[in-house]
Amino acid sequence: MRSDDFDIQRDSEVNVHALAALPRLGGMLFVALSIVLLHANVAAAQEVNDLARQAQNPVADMISLPFQNNTNFNVGPLEKTQNVLNIQPVYPFGLTSDWNLITRTIVPVISQPAFTTSQDREFGLGDIQVSGFLSPKAPTAGGLIWGAGLIAQLDTASDDRLGQGAWGLGPTAVVLTSKGPWVLGGLANNVWSVSEDSGRQEVNQFLFQPFINYNFPDIPGRYLSFAPIITANWEADSGNKWTVPVGLAVGQIFKVGDRPMNALIGAYYNLEKPEFGADWQLRMQIQLLFPK
Repeated sequence: MRSDDFDIQRDSEVNVHALAALPRLGGMLFVALSIVLLHANVAAAQEVNDLARQAQNPVADMISLPFQNNTNFNVGPLEKTQNVLNIQPVYPFGLTSDWNLITRTIVPVISQPAFTTSQDREFGLGDIQVSGFLSPKAPTAGGLIWGAGLIAQLDTASDDRLGQGAWGLGPTAVVLTSKGPWVLGGLANNVWSVSEDSGRQEVNQFLFQPFINYNFPDIPGRYLSFAPIITANWEADSGNKWTVPVGLAVGQIFKVGDRPMNALIGAYYNLEKPEFGADWQLRMQIQLLFPK
């Protein structure tokens, strides 16, 4: 056997082992998050409650690093499992004494199932999205917190099956308020392609994420969250435009040493979806918090 045959065989074995490890890693993450939520070692109540509200605010003046894992079930014609790990660093910049620029980046690492019997599972990087929100440092007189700006989609997918093959741009905005134990708001954007790879379709996609969070008064740092990610592909046929999930998640602020963190576990069922979209999703998140 030639040396390059050994290289191909070795690379294939590495890829197979890496993909086989994904379900185990997801299960380990699920168990770890469950333990955290059941036996959280929380800090001082007021500090934890303040951190919980900041973690629930997309334009908070706080550096954070969320790792959000979304496992989507019954995807594609073969009804296989898709896994998307979104690495989502948030970094605020103080522009003036009154205004911040909040940058939010989503780096998707995707395990894409086969859509035909002749395909293999594909693992790699998806299309990165970068958002910038201009946001006042203080809420309005009515208690509203808001931010508005632009979102850019980068053509970074490592394989055609992991991205849309297009550079995109569009508006984005978020508004929220905090009343008693409740944090209520929504985030929206729409991306249009400005350049597509040869043979790829134009992109015109909408996203709206309402969020309703209830913070338990008697359990510092624990909250219940309704935050479905509703999307529409305006280029698709009428029956395949919308994805509309419903579900709930539970979260907890806790500390590992001196580092505050936010853990969340939830599940969402898709009431409306494209023909080959997922039936439901398991969402798990660990978020590192860096308060000032």
